[in-house]
Amino acid sequence: MQCYVYRATKRADTYVYLPEKDDFSELPEGVVRALGRLEFALEFELTPERTLAQEDPQKVLANLDEQGFHLQFPPPEEDR
Repeated sequence: MQCYVYRATKRADTYVYLPEKDDFSELPEGVVRALGRLEFALEFELTPERTLAQEDPQKVLANLDEQGFHLQFPPPEEDR
């Protein structure tokens, strides 16, 4: 699955993964307000076997399929 990642301008180290480029229609209004403007960061092919720095690719794929987006929050302070 092609995956598009956007950086939140209001929340540091917070990203939104989408299955369609620039299609924010599945994001709840409250999420959009909390994150601010979303800036395109990168595009890549997401597979269950792909290694991601901070996320489980199977979880990301499941969220994209079930809710149309995936949110990546910064790791907890103790993990940094």
